[in-house]
Amino acid sequence: MTTLLNILRDQMPLRLQDFDPAARATGLVIVDEVNGFATVGAGALAPPVADDQVTRMVAETDVLARRFAAAGWPVLAFLDSHTPGKPEPPYPLHCEQGSGEDDLVPQLAWLETSPSATLVRKDCINGFIGAMDPVTGRNAVVDWVNGHGLGAVLVVGICTDICVMDFVLTLLSARNHGLMPSLTDIAVFEPGCATYDLPKNVALSLGLPETAAHPKALTHHAGLYFMASRGALLISNVL
Repeated sequence: MTTLLNILRDQMPLRLQDFDPAARATGLVIVDEVNGFATVGAGALAPPVADDQVTRMVAETDVLARRFAAAGWPVLAFLDSHTPGKPEPPYPLHCEQGSGEDDLVPQLAWLETSPSATLVRKDCINGFIGAMDPVTGRNAVVDWVNGHGLGAVLVVGICTDICVMDFVLTLLSARNHGLMPSLTDIAVFEPGCATYDLPKNVALSLGLPETAAHPKALTHHAGLYFMASRGALLISNVL
């Protein structure tokens, strides 16, 4: 695994940089840091034991969110939230409404009453799509960016290569399509992102197909690489 990760780092290199949120109007987007994905034992897709990367993600997100809130800068938090019993293939039932899995992790629960925060419950992997009103066609993310005249968005959350990546790639396309004229930069804060670990042998032992394998280090790197390859900025330090 280490050898393969080193090959990826060599052949698919990442360039991480510093980011200054005060340089222009910047909003923070938090993707799915809910109990069902980030609290140990909280659900089918929650970590079964403490995970250093997830712990780091939540801690980094809390620091950033408190900084943004103190400065009066806008924060948008996605909460994965599904109608009970309604499947979302290929995943098992998760983050069902009323279960508590679809609530923010305890360390971020203060955002529920923060005047700086906008909470968006979504029922699909891609937050940009989940933020679309099927009746009016309006999009809560587009309205949030345009309403605050944001020049940049800083993204954190889980999973790096799934919900975070899908949102970032779609936001990049929406920006390029001119839906948010003020938006220039879409940045991803690597220490504030995490993904899950499911080695192939574990997947097979659980009766899952080998294609369910999801090695954390490789998929985290790949998610970051594909976001950067489409134009996202990768951030290692927020000034």
